[in-house]
Amino acid sequence: MNEILLGVDPREQSVPALVWAADEAVRRGLALRLVVAVPPAHDGIRYDALAHESALRIRAESAIANAEDLVRELHDGLRIATERVNGVPATVLRDMAQHAALVVVGSRRLGRATEMFGESSVVVPLTARADCPVVVVRAPEHTAVHPPTLVVGVDGSESSRAAVAFAVEEASLREARLRAVWVWPRSVLAHDDGEEGLAERRRLLAESVAGWAERYPDVAVSEEVLRGHPVEQLALASQESLSLVVGRRGRGGYSGMRLGSTVHGLLHRAPCPVTIVPVPLREGRTSDPDLAWTDRSRSGTADRAVPPAPLRTGTRPHPRGTVGRADAPGPSEGSAERRAS
Repeated sequence: MNEILLGVDPREQSVPALVWAADEAVRRGLALRLVVAVPPAHDGIRYDALAHESALRIRAESAIANAEDLVRELHDGLRIATERVNGVPATVLRDMAQHAALVVVGSRRLGRATEMFGESSVVVPLTARADCPVVVVRAPEHTAVHPPTLVVGVDGSESSRAAVAFAVEEASLREARLRAVWVWPRSVLAHDDGEEGLAERRRLLAESVAGWAERYPDVAVSEEVLRGHPVEQLALASQESLSLVVGRRGRGGYSGMRLGSTVHGLLHRAPCPVTIVPVPLREGRTSDPDLAWTDRSRSGTADRAVPPAPLRTGTRPHPRGTVGRADAPGPSEGSAERRAS
């Protein structure tokens, strides 16, 4: 896992997401892969469909070339790969996430229904199924606030343990402190709303973050139990934070859910970048979620010998832009696009 994957939106490129991804690649000593996906055309007339798809390709190549230019202005020595892939954006990024340390995407602030079921939906289906942490950047980080702080939501679930593991490493990389927050909803049962209930939540929170001070002595970790709705309280807690880290699915909901309701709410409410962390897969990786993401994202720990497209530094070769992947449906072998590769 030797790269960070950035999804480039040809319709509305998110500059905050691009800046976040480039800075994170430098912090972690990883390469940055810029990917733009061209969805299939659905026009009824084949001529119109081909014309529409051609227009999408042109727009995609322009968007990814502009994104690469901006990244090189920010970090000239960063290893960059660019790639245009034919396919549904959410599916393309999900498949490529298997070989990435992180996936970063922007948010076009779509409504809940559109983001869930619309043809252009990317954020929800990607965060629900990606094998690695996904960072959704709706707004820039709060870098002017000192000391710099990250917030991690904790509820005692296995998913939140993985979130804590990621958050502690991220805080160490950024020389930031970490606020571990357990939100305790108000109960309709009076006996569960007293000092004993509060003491129990504090104990569970302490267990969730136990041991991290020894592993990362440079990170100051504070523990807080807040009362109220999880989405509202975590959004308030992260108002002046670099980012908010949460597990993909907590203790609520039913077992078939891939994305918890708290995550859904935070994707629309959080005032900073949100990192959604899944429970790591067991095959070929550590069985301890407390260690899994530190194993995935360190420089030099790639578990595949060859990236899907060559990385490069320095001057970009011409022609500008990218070409389709060899394994994706696209132009014929004799087309100019193929010859450029």
